[in-house]
Amino acid sequence: MRRLALAAALIVAGTAFAQERAIPLEKLRSGYTFLGDDLRSLQDDDFANPGLLWVSRGEKLWSEPAGRTKQSCASCHQDARSTMRGVAARYPKIDAESGRLLDLEGRINLCRARRMGAEPFKYESEALLALTAYVARQSKGMPTDVSIRGAARPRFDAGEKAYHLRRGQMNLSCAHCHEANWGKRLLSETISQGHPNGYPVYRMEWQTLGSLERRLRACLSGIRAEMLPYGSPEYLDLELYLAWRAQGLPIETPGVRR
Repeated sequence: MRRLALAAALIVAGTAFAQERAIPLEKLRSGYTFLGDDLRSLQDDDFANPGLLWVSRGEKLWSEPAGRTKQSCASCHQDARSTMRGVAARYPKIDAESGRLLDLEGRINLCRARRMGAEPFKYESEALLALTAYVARQSKGMPTDVSIRGAARPRFDAGEKAYHLRRGQMNLSCAHCHEANWGKRLLSETISQGHPNGYPVYRMEWQTLGSLERRLRACLSGIRAEMLPYGSPEYLDLELYLAWRAQGLPIETPGVRR
């Protein structure tokens, strides 16, 4: 009877958890689906997608020795095509040793400092974007699958709160655009559901590759809200919540966006 009661409780909890999604699974749409044919074709073309220039550079960095140990990423992880398969789909996640929430950029920099004795790459640097894009590329087509259990749950809750928080002079939250009004037009653009499965992405307005944090900062600037420094825990909380919202969507890195 106790086992039956426990099983029933888990089923109820699982059902309640599934109902937390503001956008039902069957209605999830990648930002790719809101693009015009020109940008879809650009993302799909392995010879034309400009983000692949960063992937190519990241492949070289993967094998370059660095730091006091003179080791490279490949020294520990060997062939990224197999060892990094599925890794990006599981980030952000809690680092077991430090208990910190890390996105993929944070994991790369932590490995550089902890394992290689090297200086962390600067936020939004070409090297960090390239290596992040290369690692994430190995998960292309795999479904986003982050965990919000255990130590990750408080960070997820904080991210959910941040997502629905009204901010700035325009008094808007992320949800006002990406849940209440997705699919509608804003000037010349179609509002997407705001999923992060293509990052780092090449944005036409930037004319370069950029991280999810850069995009979050741009959104805050757009609603005339205060921007936090790169690497702030609040961004990581929000990244975790966004990744959870995108559960099941395939990794597209490097995506192309308007």
